[in-house]
Amino acid sequence: MVASPKENGQLIEKIIFINRVAKVHKGGRRFRFSAVVVVGDGAGKVGYGLGKAPEVPDAIRKALEKARKNMISVPVINGTIPHPIIGEYGAAKVLLKPGSPGTGVIAGSTMRAIMDAVGIRDVVTKCIRSTNPHNVVKATFQALESLQSPDYVAKKRGISEEAGEGHGETA
Repeated sequence: MVASPKENGQLIEKIIFINRVAKVHKGGRRFRFSAVVVVGDGAGKVGYGLGKAPEVPDAIRKALEKARKNMISVPVINGTIPHPIIGEYGAAKVLLKPGSPGTGVIAGSTMRAIMDAVGIRDVVTKCIRSTNPHNVVKATFQALESLQSPDYVAKKRGISEEAGEGHGETA
């Protein structure tokens, strides 16, 4: 895992998985590489990318470019997520639960890289089915995209956020 510091507005870049693929020709094997990378600003924005190339550095560079293009915003409240959520993609299913302050990031390597990049400090996660890194990344992003902040939900329901925290009271 390679990470760059987020000082002076730089992005956090983490390599999640590098795969080597061989294609057999008459003269021997031809190797190509694919890389899954996550990029985030540590303050609620994160993206992932997949890059393929004959050399590892080129695959990582392509993945980083795609990750920067496909960034999403995630509601982060006091270093954690606003509510528990389940994300699914293919055979992968992931569970994300908010953690109380001091919990830390309890996650496997794939989801830990994503949580670090987005800036979530306290969260409990679990891969329930497949642990394929490609599908776990996509399931985690599906879950993060589905998160809703309390002010968004309060506005959608037409109540003030402090008005009993969702007990049906109107503003």
